[in-house]
Amino acid sequence: MQTKSLETFLSVAETGGFHSAARKLNVTQTAVSARIRALEDATGKPLFSRGAGGTVLTEYGRQFKPYAEQMLSLWSFAANDLPEQIQNRLALRLGAQLSVWDPLLVDLAVRFEQRFGQLLLTLNYDHDLDMVDAVATHVLDAALTHEKPADRRVVFHELAPERLSLVQSRKDANTDAERVFVNIELGETYRDHVRSTARLATGQTIFLGNCLMALRYLLQRGGYGYFPDYVITQHLNSGELLREKDARDLMLPLFLVVRSDSQEVENILQCLEELRR
Repeated sequence: MQTKSLETFLSVAETGGFHSAARKLNVTQTAVSARIRALEDATGKPLFSRGAGGTVLTEYGRQFKPYAEQMLSLWSFAANDLPEQIQNRLALRLGAQLSVWDPLLVDLAVRFEQRFGQLLLTLNYDHDLDMVDAVATHVLDAALTHEKPADRRVVFHELAPERLSLVQSRKDANTDAERVFVNIELGETYRDHVRSTARLATGQTIFLGNCLMALRYLLQRGGYGYFPDYVITQHLNSGELLREKDARDLMLPLFLVVRSDSQEVENILQCLEELRR
């Protein structure tokens, strides 16, 4: 770990000089130079510009600074606070690929805590992260994904699919104007279903990656799109949204992915079963 190098980098950035940083850290200026050089070698970028006007951060150094602060903060937590927090507590890192399942991920975490007490819990719903690879490489303990995993480093459990219904804004109900299709790009099964519905191929399409953002857009701007039933129920009841007549519902597959040596898979499956009931 280059924690001393990171501390030195931040000290130089704060004090504006190698000599001042050495005095503050109670080390030699040679040690300061060596630590900064080690960081620059590791990143492949100069962190400081040295000249008559003093020592200032380069453009890369300015961008690197908040990451250095975060890395030191995480290391401090892991080294000092974490040992006290993990006593008699399960550690669980959960992830979900698509925003359509973000609420389910939160519900699962809450249910897990209700059953097993306080958790050292991390929730990840980065929609660009390869969730299967994240589980296989120990970044996550378990993840929800819409695509059937082929990676042999993991095992998966197929869960009940998520039902999505095609709805439109009431604003569009009595107009012949060209409608906007709100596309939330939920993978190959979703794309195949959309392509098979010819009328969705016409008109303007808006791409939004987050399900709740897409719903907010549709309610305010108008349009139509596929949404999970639990997201739209209250808006259907209030009349803000209307179901598209004769539209086929989309059954989106859902898989729980864990490593083959996972110790928590049975507990996770039990909690999911309770949520389903």
